[in-house]
Amino acid sequence: MQPRSNAPTGSVASFSNAHSRSLSSSAKTVTPIPPNLLPSAPASPPTPAPSPTPHQRPPTWPPVDDEDEAVLQNARMHFSSLSNVKRQRFLEGMLSLCDSQQLSFVSSYISPRLRKDPFHVFPNELCLRVLSFIDDPKSLARACQVSSRWRELLNDDITWKNLCEKHAYAHRRPSVDDREFADPVQTQQALQLYSGAFPFGGPRRSSFASSLHSRDGHPSLPRSFSGDWLSSSSSASKKRRARPLSYRSHFKQKYMVECAWNKGGRCTQRHITPDQGVVTSLHLTPKYIVVALDNAKIHVYDTNGENQRTLQGHVMGVWAMVPWDDTLVSGGCDREVRVWNMATGASIYLLRGHTSTVRCLKMSDKNTAISGSRDTTLRIWDLTTGTCKNVLGGHQASVRCLAIHGDLVVSGSYDTTARIWSISEGRCLRTLSGHFSQIYAIAFDGKRIATGSLDTSVRIWDPQSGQCQAILQGHTSLVGQLQVRGNTLVTGGSDGSVRVWSLTKMAPIHRLAAHDNSVTSLQFDSSRIVSGGSDGRVKVWSLKTGQLLRELSTPAEAVWRVAFEDEKAVIMASRSGRTVMEVWTFSPPPEESIDDSVLVESGSTPPGPTPGRHRALFSDPPPSLPASNDCSDPPSSLRVSNDEDHPMTDT
Repeated sequence: MQPRSNAPTGSVASFSNAHSRSLSSSAKTVTPIPPNLLPSAPASPPTPAPSPTPHQRPPTWPPVDDEDEAVLQNARMHFSSLSNVKRQRFLEGMLSLCDSQQLSFVSSYISPRLRKDPFHVFPNELCLRVLSFIDDPKSLARACQVSSRWRELLNDDITWKNLCEKHAYAHRRPSVDDREFADPVQTQQALQLYSGAFPFGGPRRSSFASSLHSRDGHPSLPRSFSGDWLSSSSSASKKRRARPLSYRSHFKQKYMVECAWNKGGRCTQRHITPDQGVVTSLHLTPKYIVVALDNAKIHVYDTNGENQRTLQGHVMGVWAMVPWDDTLVSGGCDREVRVWNMATGASIYLLRGHTSTVRCLKMSDKNTAISGSRDTTLRIWDLTTGTCKNVLGGHQASVRCLAIHGDLVVSGSYDTTARIWSISEGRCLRTLSGHFSQIYAIAFDGKRIATGSLDTSVRIWDPQSGQCQAILQGHTSLVGQLQVRGNTLVTGGSDGSVRVWSLTKMAPIHRLAAHDNSVTSLQFDSSRIVSGGSDGRVKVWSLKTGQLLRELSTPAEAVWRVAFEDEKAVIMASRSGRTVMEVWTFSPPPEESIDDSVLVESGSTPPGPTPGRHRALFSDPPPSLPASNDCSDPPSSLRVSNDEDHPMTDT
């Protein structure tokens, strides 16, 4: 047994002696020690470890002479001739001759070769189960770049479907009962039922694409993002937009849009209106941006901000308008209601009947418009014939605001009451009394009515019984902005605050000190609130947390109106005494140019312009605008009017 145990040791010793002789014979010259390695030299900082890479690269060795190569070759041949037990003894003897630095090299060299990729061993079902626990999209995007196997697994839609549900990125669809776009969270049940058909990819994508067409083809009519009804042809224009064909591409698009909202965006156009005027109304539709001013003009732009035409016909300020596809209905201080074709710019009808300023307008369908006036009446107009179908009387003061759902229209008046009317029957169904001052804002979703008043309170009403369900108090001044979505109510007041309320608990969720002056514009969707104020600022807030996400654009003198949709926002503001329109877009690059590295960068890029190819997509506008000689200054202050027919504003 003794000679057997010494054989490997002897071979190690002989190899070591031969190697030392070869090194001593080859070392002809001695290289002096560099000065930075002398004992008196300061220690250099440690070199950081290299970043991990998907594949281990072989080390690069310096060139060796023939004698060293012969020694190494003999050692390899001798090692390969040994049995497993002798190989272990040989390695033990070799490692015992190594110092700590050499052992560290051996460890770093061996360690990657002992690792196993579990996704190459586990079945697909188990791999996808593991991936379902990762809810960070940046981690999944980085995982796609590890290997082709990982990318193949992450191309399966079940992982991205789960992420869509967690982030509420479900596709928008028209709802049957209220003809509104449903909240993404309300579509989770349908997604779960759908996911049971195809557990792991494959036919999922074709089924998902077909489900999109069935949703878009729903007979229910949606509304525009400004809250007005859209016709079927407008829905068709939405259908023509390219839709993602998989949950993965859909999530990627939505995630990049959200990142652009939070940290980027692109100001595509800035237009200075060729005439002075205060913006009284702004609408953003799938085809147009429509702006009405108190100088009697209506400007129509495409969704990129390019000027299409100016509608001229009113002789005094335009204070109300409502679009429906290519049709626009407008009214103002000249007591007239006009019907326009925005595609051609032609005036279709001139509707007369009101005896004072037309203050609010809504459309219940493409052929019916309802106007409210300071003459205390509402009028229902037939747009196919250009005639007045009904005159609704009952208010004792100016009709300030309207809200429509189905066959019901709710009006708010300066006589402190709100009334519920039947459009088809042309009569008042209920009167809502309780406010102590004028009503300035109203919202109606079919289940409840919300009214905002100069008495600083917000009241919630039951449209069936007409009873007041709750009084929401907290604002300290006029509540002039209201919007209801699901069980959430968001209000804005002249005190500069924005408040988020729960309509199930009838209690505040968030109290936002939004602006230093009046809130002039307010809109929210399932994830964010956008508010504009007289202090010249536009702010984006998180609906869930109430945190300020960003300030959109640079401060202006005043912000007149703000409107937004999923991937676009329009700001009407006053800068340097001139009325300016800013069109912001948050849409991602085309799908074919998006890779996973873009998704990773979108989630980690700091606010402001980003380098390289993203500079054009994520950049803030310049802080100032060039002056235009054909623009004159708007009024320095808005005039508060009485019941005469001239330009007016709210106190």
